[in-house]
Amino acid sequence: MKQRTPSVVLGLCSYTHDSAAALLVDGELIGFVEEERLSGQKHTRLYPTHAVDWLLGRAKLTSADVDTVAYNFQPVRYLTESPAALRMALSPTTRDRACARAHGFAKVAARTLTRTRVIGQQFPAARVTPVLHHRAHQLTAFAASGWDDAAVLVVDSLGERQTTTIARGNDALRPRTRTLEAINDPASLGYVYGAVTEHLGWRRGDEEGTVMALAALGDPARFRRVFARAVRTTTAGFAVNPAHFPPRTLTSGYPRTSRRFISETCPERRPDEPLTEVHQDLAAALQERTEQVMVHLARRARAITGSPRLCVGGGVATNCVSIGRIIEDGIFDEVFVPPAPGDAGTAIGAALAVHTDGRGLRRPVVGVARSCYLGPSYEDHVLDLTPWPGLQQKPLGIEAAEFLADQLAHGAIVGLFQGQVEAGPRALGNRSILASPLEAGVVERLNNTVKFREPFRPFAPMVLAERAKEFFTLGQQAPYMSMASGVTDKTREQVSAVVHANDTSRLQTVTKAQNPFMHAVLDAFARRTGVPVLINTSLNIKGKPICGTPEMALDCLANSGLDALLLEGRWITK
Repeated sequence: MKQRTPSVVLGLCSYTHDSAAALLVDGELIGFVEEERLSGQKHTRLYPTHAVDWLLGRAKLTSADVDTVAYNFQPVRYLTESPAALRMALSPTTRDRACARAHGFAKVAARTLTRTRVIGQQFPAARVTPVLHHRAHQLTAFAASGWDDAAVLVVDSLGERQTTTIARGNDALRPRTRTLEAINDPASLGYVYGAVTEHLGWRRGDEEGTVMALAALGDPARFRRVFARAVRTTTAGFAVNPAHFPPRTLTSGYPRTSRRFISETCPERRPDEPLTEVHQDLAAALQERTEQVMVHLARRARAITGSPRLCVGGGVATNCVSIGRIIEDGIFDEVFVPPAPGDAGTAIGAALAVHTDGRGLRRPVVGVARSCYLGPSYEDHVLDLTPWPGLQQKPLGIEAAEFLADQLAHGAIVGLFQGQVEAGPRALGNRSILASPLEAGVVERLNNTVKFREPFRPFAPMVLAERAKEFFTLGQQAPYMSMASGVTDKTREQVSAVVHANDTSRLQTVTKAQNPFMHAVLDAFARRTGVPVLINTSLNIKGKPICGTPEMALDCLANSGLDALLLEGRWITK
């Protein structure tokens, strides 16, 4: 009897930003990794060569074995915007953007089609299947939840034309989603947040989290009316006022904020200019309106799906304070955000779309639900410290967790590199910097000498899941550090270092099943200090990606204020 050939689907996010790859073999997720973790180029848009090579090597396959390459955009969908863009010429507010917008969307459609052809040339036996961007987001979020049924809300800057979709997901074994409502550009919450991020002097698409942190220091009342006019809620969602945020063109040279927006708020801030109260207030008003719209969309999702559970995806899903607000409002019994809610994660969703759409009996999806450690590991890596002459190492035995907890309890700030690379933008205990929240001045030391970032940026706590309710009021698990929670009096009294100015913490709850080593470290730290909480931030410095390789981690140790690095059981110091 002839042996059946397995189905091999490679999912790609490439040529836009945050390049990544995922591999499904007969429905089993072999792995997923963002290219930046291996190349060292943050938010790289280049074809994910390192990621693809690792995935195929792990599966013992070659490019000739790939049946289908699933790409996370559909070129033809961009074309449908061009006629709509030309209709903008009828309005004096948008007239000057109409032709440029129509041309821009048509140009991106052609460019995306070319990209799919270039990809196809690298896989001689494969067909390249473009997948609707928001469908890829939906499947990533829903499949990762492991639920049989849920509402799925995707909010981002732009996927072809769509910026916001509400869908219903069903079947945990063979995940499917059905879009019930969609909002198209130029109504885009991600676009607005990115525009204001750029207006405040930071890089859009990268530093929106900095603006979210700054918002806690400001008073939203100052610009509340501006944002109420600029981003108006509707029965089915929201609309963006082009008088404040002119429609995007997908071409350079067109500002994202209007003269009216500037006159009603403040001039653009250059990155080297000091932050003032007006910048804090502008960030606060933006964040407040974002939370209001996200809660409104969540209520809409509950109303039209009837599901008691919600999955959230898209770039705006990384706004942890908004996710916390949705949970706090009690709209759903439980809310889930996947570990990689942004565009990188659509590599998984695109592969899932192809797998579930395939002819014949499709095998159940395996390895996606509740999985976050999906990238390369380096347990047997031969470590040569010659390029770092100032570093020295010693092996640790089976008591590594106890040793690390003891060092942290005595005030050390330690990088941790163990196991497989995390998926998504948060370090979850495998590529982390850990510190005791009990140390005086630890936040200032981390920002000034380790991370080299703005002094108002907060640090997230990780906590033993079984003791989370002693310190945090979220009321549900938060395994991927994607939700801001209120805090208890015990937190304010004992570990105020993890409490931001808005009286919240972006926490990670850790179970023994999810990360046995980090659970053991937290337990050992609790036995020494009485507190089952540690500061956890990503193993990198500002402007660099999370360290995916040993070499990147050693560079981080050598060029920052880290005291030590625990790298696969080896204690490395300066």
